[in-house]
Amino acid sequence: MTLKDQTIGFIGLGAMGRGMAANCVRKGFDLVVSDLNPEPVAFLVELGARAVETAAEVASSCSVIVTCLPNGQVVRDVVMGADGVLANAGANSLIVDLSTIEPEISDDLHTAATAQGHRAIDAPIGRLAWHAERGESLFMVGGAKADFDTITPLLEAMGTTIHYCGEGGSGTRTKLVNNYLAIILCQLNAEALSLSNRFGLDLETTLEVIHGTTATNGQLKVNWPNKVLVGDTEPGFTIDLAHKDLSLILGAANAARVPLPVAAAARESFSSARARGYGGQDFSAMADVMCDLSQIERARLKS
Repeated sequence: MTLKDQTIGFIGLGAMGRGMAANCVRKGFDLVVSDLNPEPVAFLVELGARAVETAAEVASSCSVIVTCLPNGQVVRDVVMGADGVLANAGANSLIVDLSTIEPEISDDLHTAATAQGHRAIDAPIGRLAWHAERGESLFMVGGAKADFDTITPLLEAMGTTIHYCGEGGSGTRTKLVNNYLAIILCQLNAEALSLSNRFGLDLETTLEVIHGTTATNGQLKVNWPNKVLVGDTEPGFTIDLAHKDLSLILGAANAARVPLPVAAAARESFSSARARGYGGQDFSAMADVMCDLSQIERARLKS
């Protein structure tokens, strides 16, 4: 029996989950969805999904349950809680967690699933909300290889790039390494462009130089020209979420006895941005934060 012959549960229809669930429906999967926010639920129902109220209802009606939740405590409550997914799922169900969470909570999910006769996959998402809308997400997957093979067609409905990272928890840990660099680059780029503006340099020329050397990076070359540098700070990935991920990264690094002084400094910059009211903006808006802090003109490409 293929995945398209089964009912798939999807819990969590936020900025990432909504787009990914929508792509699953459009590509022929039978979806049951649940979220505290009625708006994305109504959107998915209009596409052809069925809605239920609780995680327990999703679990009891589906053999594969996908979760895309905001933090580790919510994952613990929704998946491992007394009336959560594991407690209500049928025998040998497969739980696929797409959330970015603490490695120890991901490990606990795998352990709890096995103890209760289920299987688990951690498959946190790479890329941004607009990639999720277009079915272009990237997944970093941890779990048994057989379960990875089982779930791959569903991941292919939501994304274009899928990496099998190893045993349970490997996907979560790979995501933290990836996000460490992506977030740190935003801070470095913001400082560099604020310095460029203070010097009175032409932004386009400065970027041409940077992109012609090893100083270039994906945030500055790919993401920023479509976001903050054209004045668009609507969130694909917020400063608040970037701060959350830096906290996860530092916690995991401390537990592993790996010093990350740059991450610690960057987190304080993101803390400062949140204190000044920028938390809901796209994390590329750190460029505006640094320019505003220095009381200089914001970095913008010529129209």
